[in-house]
Amino acid sequence: MSRRLPPLNAIRAFEAAGRHESLTKAAAELGVTHGAISRQVAQLEAWLGTALFLRRPAQLILTEVGRGYLAEATAALDRIALASLHARDQAAPTALHVNAPPTFTMRWLIPRLSGFQRAHPGIEVRMTTSLAPVVFDGGYDIAIRGAEAPLAAAVSEPFMTEIIRPVCHADLAEGGRLRSPRDLAACTLIAYATQPYSWPEWLEAAGVPDLRPAGTLQFEQMYFALQAAAEGLGVVLVPAFLTTDDIAAGRLCAPFGTLAARQRRYFANAAARTPLVDAFIGWLGREGRDTEQSMASVATAAM
Repeated sequence: MSRRLPPLNAIRAFEAAGRHESLTKAAAELGVTHGAISRQVAQLEAWLGTALFLRRPAQLILTEVGRGYLAEATAALDRIALASLHARDQAAPTALHVNAPPTFTMRWLIPRLSGFQRAHPGIEVRMTTSLAPVVFDGGYDIAIRGAEAPLAAAVSEPFMTEIIRPVCHADLAEGGRLRSPRDLAACTLIAYATQPYSWPEWLEAAGVPDLRPAGTLQFEQMYFALQAAAEGLGVVLVPAFLTTDDIAAGRLCAPFGTLAARQRRYFANAAARTPLVDAFIGWLGREGRDTEQSMASVATAAM
């Protein structure tokens, strides 16, 4: 039985535009003009007989049909890319070397990695951890880092928003003991050597630059500082996505919400695009969106 398929180039154009929510970024990724992407998307919409985007000034919004079609198109293109890679080089093992920060790896990446392995059983993921600047001759294909901006002269795709804010054991905030930043004067502030946002910076942004806490605890790594907070030893500044499950379960809380929070993005950085790199970055993007939706749900439930 013959398959009735839309033009592959039109699907590629739509998938890139939908993933970026931008015709311009899709054009840059595929190495074509903005107009070419627009024509390809229009061709696909005509073939399907339905709109995939709502077009607004300076904004591209997926329709409900478009969102569903994007999920299927992305998964299908990932499978085609990997099948092509396997067919081209079956003799060699397929390994992807990923480097990421230690706490991010332990608390976020490893718990989700089985999903990537189920979707891509032919790929062997080899993990290392580091906070050092990205150097692509350092033995890895992808380096994950939190940053304010993309890495220059590299493939650098954002996949998740990082909101750094104070969290603590729920018992410390019980009875309204942490209603305002000034209440931190009765608390121990937990810090760590690798923190991207220091307590003095947060206190100044929160309007209490001269506050003196009851005590301080200093650790080398974020993982230990977060564990200390989970044990009720004090308040720590950490990325919100690392605490979503604990906050939902009532073990931790964010007493000041997003007050004076600092926002960065997590980027997947690579020297060049390959089918393996694209498959992993695409998976990171989907997991990142799921995490952001979970954070939004937890925030709504807490209101």
